[in-house]
Amino acid sequence: MSTILLIDDEDQVRMLFQTALEGAGYRVLAAESGPHGLRLLQHQEVDLILVDIFMPETNGLDLIPRLRATRPTSKIIAMSGGSWEWDYLDTAKQLGANDTLKKPFSLQMLLDAVSSQLGQPEPASGS
Repeated sequence: MSTILLIDDEDQVRMLFQTALEGAGYRVLAAESGPHGLRLLQHQEVDLILVDIFMPETNGLDLIPRLRATRPTSKIIAMSGGSWEWDYLDTAKQLGANDTLKKPFSLQMLLDAVSSQLGQPEPASGS
């Protein structure tokens, strides 16, 4: 089972994404800030990191190089909202993100991006 670290400062977004990812068969660690996410990485191996770009304390663009240095083999997907933020997503890729998602995006788009980065098919959904 793949482990995902989800770093997003919005409680509702974090809960929604965590529920969807766990429902798809992933183990999810959730952090409400960059420093919290980095603390979790000290004790946990993760296969993929989902990181929001705009957060208080440490923003995603500052965080991506630190995540990359801490977990060089983990995949990173940067998330950001607003039409004016395309440049931020490009910058995230330049800093080491493997992929980006522009908010708002569907849960299916999230699951597709995650399964694409982890190189494994999505777990079957019992139906």
